[in-house]
Amino acid sequence: MSQMVGSGRCVVAVDGPSGSGKSTVSRRLAGVLGAQYLDTGAMYRAVTWAVLVSGADPHDAEAVAKVAGEIDLEIGTEPDAPYTHVDGTPVDRAIRGPEVTGAVSAVAAVPWVRQLLVAQQRKIIAATGRIVVEGRDIGTVVAPDADLKVYLTASAATRAQRRSTENATDLTATAADLDRRDRLDSTRTADPLQQATDAVVLDTTELGIEEVVARLRSLLDRSFGGVA
Repeated sequence: MSQMVGSGRCVVAVDGPSGSGKSTVSRRLAGVLGAQYLDTGAMYRAVTWAVLVSGADPHDAEAVAKVAGEIDLEIGTEPDAPYTHVDGTPVDRAIRGPEVTGAVSAVAAVPWVRQLLVAQQRKIIAATGRIVVEGRDIGTVVAPDADLKVYLTASAATRAQRRSTENATDLTATAADLDRRDRLDSTRTADPLQQATDAVVLDTTELGIEEVVARLRSLLDRSFGGVA
């Protein structure tokens, strides 16, 4: 781990499957640290939205890469007000819809798309003093030198229940969709979902959000003598 935390810089990588609490935990932790927050999943969803709007086939790697290379993607990193714009259009709600959710794994599996977005993500991280970055390949690919790497997980039933409640969707269908996405994302050739060897694994099945955030803050405090 880096020793830069004490002097003000801090990069926290949060990975894990859908429904493990990554987004809520990452935003809360960023707020506690006075840090920025980057949702890399929103970037892949934004490209997916653009692909669908263009009429391209999400499974056509060449067509997907063409769309990804032509759009202007902007993502806000304030934890209290993150946003995602494509060519100046706010797409925050649209990228969370079922059409995008159903196609995002295919788009995210395109190697050139990953190269493009990883480069953007690294640029954002480098330009930010403190940042909490969440996704599925942060500790392994995007920020392998992060000061703290965390892999959040939870039981399949808990993850499905959380996502079903969050999106007001059928529990059985949600569970099947999470299983499908996790299987696709963990077996793709380019930058699959996996736990970094030096990541702290935290099972959130029986933990509340504030307790998870407190544990992560405690890890930073013990490792670096405080991050304030």
